[in-house]
Amino acid sequence: MSKRDYYEVLGVSKSASEGEIKKAYRKLAMKYHPDRNPDNTEAEDKFKEASEAYEVLSDAQKRAAYDQFGHAGLEGGGGGRGGFSGGGFGGFGDIFEDLFGGGGGFGGGRRGPQPGSDLQYELNITLEEAVAGTTVDIRIPTKEVCDACDGTGAQSSSDIETCDTCGGVGQVRMQQGFFAVNTTCPTCHGTGKKIKNPCKKCHGEGYVHDNKTLSVKIPAGVDTGDRIRLQGEGEAGEPGAPKGDLYVRVHVKEHKVFQRDGNTLYCEVPLSFAKAALGGEIDVPTLGGKASLKIPAGTQSGQRFKLSGKGVKSVRSSQTGDMVVRVHIETPVKLTGRQKELLEEFEESLQGKHHKQHSPKEHGWFDSVKSFFTGDDDKDSKDTKDGPWN
Repeated sequence: MSKRDYYEVLGVSKSASEGEIKKAYRKLAMKYHPDRNPDNTEAEDKFKEASEAYEVLSDAQKRAAYDQFGHAGLEGGGGGRGGFSGGGFGGFGDIFEDLFGGGGGFGGGRRGPQPGSDLQYELNITLEEAVAGTTVDIRIPTKEVCDACDGTGAQSSSDIETCDTCGGVGQVRMQQGFFAVNTTCPTCHGTGKKIKNPCKKCHGEGYVHDNKTLSVKIPAGVDTGDRIRLQGEGEAGEPGAPKGDLYVRVHVKEHKVFQRDGNTLYCEVPLSFAKAALGGEIDVPTLGGKASLKIPAGTQSGQRFKLSGKGVKSVRSSQTGDMVVRVHIETPVKLTGRQKELLEEFEESLQGKHHKQHSPKEHGWFDSVKSFFTGDDDKDSKDTKDGPWN
């Protein structure tokens, strides 16, 4: 069965701000929370649906993917060697803290072991690597369960005692207005235990911090903003809970020769005055080597030519884009005396009754300027809102 639109689920518009999304979810969470609707499967389903919608729309990257591709944009992973950032990709703790002053909710009992947080690594690669695909090694900090104490944080099992504050439940009951809520115990942080003698290796934390190297396969055709998901390579969870995932986010460096727009490559090539006038063939660079481009006689500066199939192969399909070559006619510099004489002779040869056919744009421009000063162009003028360069 197809999923409902997440904006429809929360009852907000697609232009809703982060605050509006949070407010809408808070209202639905209070209404449909399972602890307020015991044995009500319909309310439970609506709570889960609202939570799923909030998880996506409260995350800027997930929301952007959803806005562009819908539910299909959230399936699987998207994907420099660069910086590293941690933190979960969802989470609703702040919502319930706003509502009830703690992370507990309505129910009783100690919370279960929490999964590890998802992490994100910023990877910078070259355009060549992005187009052809590559494999890179990245080094990331890790947080693993301490093998000396199995994550208990205690020197031995006899050093673990029941928390006096919560009586081993992991939560304390608080009264706030007409709400009676359970919140995480501030003493044991939800574990229900206190440690008399901390583990010497992890100093009571239950985790050890280190670094590890991972080999990441970058598929051909990736672009800036794509993310690659490495399942189970995030932070370690609490004992008995799974690890989080690691997301490798791709950034493609600027290239000296090519510019990329989706699957299309753009390249600007200098062209001599003589070659532009007479026509011929020139060699142009592509990511796969040189390619021959036919230049017709009378080519003008800025003219574009398309090389089919010389662009980027899409990471999501078998289609390959094109390369667009824009020629820039270069004016000769540092001329010798003889070269100047030849150009002067050439310029004189263009004069006469056939001059207009050699330089139609020049004469058309002068005619426009002339009519501008005489006022003859008023009847032909048009209101242009896009500007002269569009």
